[in-house]
Formats: sequence, structure tokens, C-alpha cells
Amino acid sequence: MDLSLDATQLDRYSRHIIMDEVGPEGQKRLLDGRALVLGAGGLGAPVIQYLAAAGVGTLGIVDDDVVERSNLQRQVIHGESDIGEPKVESAARYVDRLNPDVDVEARETRLDETNARELIGEYDVVVDCADNFRTRYVVNDAARIEGVPVAHGAIYK
Repeated sequence: MDLSLDATQLDRYSRHIIMDEVGPEGQKRLLDGRALVLGAGGLGAPVIQYLAAAGVGTLGIVDDDVVERSNLQRQVIHGESDIGEPKVESAARYVDRLNPDVDVEARETRLDETNARELIGEYDVVVDCADNFRTRYVVNDAARIEGVPVAHGAIYK
């Protein structure tokens, strides 16, 4: 067994570790990985939830919005007590409660042409959960230049 995983991690990630496709080496790679999630809303919330649960070691979250009551029925990481708070702060608290192995880099900002390359270049993969086409185009351009793979989600229906 991989000695770099402690007993708690071996227990937490046991379902990954028993999979031939992941194993202890793959889980260690996840724990050492850096993923950037753009948007902490309807699509970003479950992406953040699952990446954190899977043990992605560093989770960057970029969003410039605040939690509203109307978000709560679909943005599963936010709760009533988070209303009025920045989504990145609410998301960071959620991740901290879910999995202490995950470090969150909360960025309360909008990704745009002025910061895209700098933000994206710090990560191994980007998950685009933005809610507009302009951001999607900026992400695509910056990620290609930085050589970082992007997974795009839907933004309309």
C-alpha cells in the first residue's frame, strides 16, 4: 500500500483505491492535483462538491457573485445562512467541512482578459461552469495558450 496516504485517507478514498484504474497511486495524484472551477452556481456547485469529495488537493474557485435565496434549490453547496455572502466564501466553507484534505483558493473576481492566463496557468485542469459565452471564449483562448485542458459545461438549458 502507498505509504504517502495516511489511515484516514485510506479509509476516505477506499472506493477509489480498490479500482484498478485509480488505486493508491491515482488517489495520490488526485491529492496532488490542482483544479480550477469557474463559477460556483448551478453547475459549479456540484462540480465543486464532487471534486472536493474525490480529494482533488487544491481547488481554485472563481466567482464574483453572492448567494441569493433563489439559488438554493439548485446550488447545493450553499445554504440559507450563506445568503448575501460571496459564493466563493460559501463554497470554501462547504469544501472545508466536506474534506479537510482539500485546499481552496477562493478568488472573488470575474475571470476576464486581464486575469485569465494568470489564473488558469496555476492549475492542471479547468472546469468551465461559467454562465456566459464571453467568459467561455476567454477561457478557451487562455487555456490553449497556457496548455491547460478545459472541461466545458452547459450555460443555456
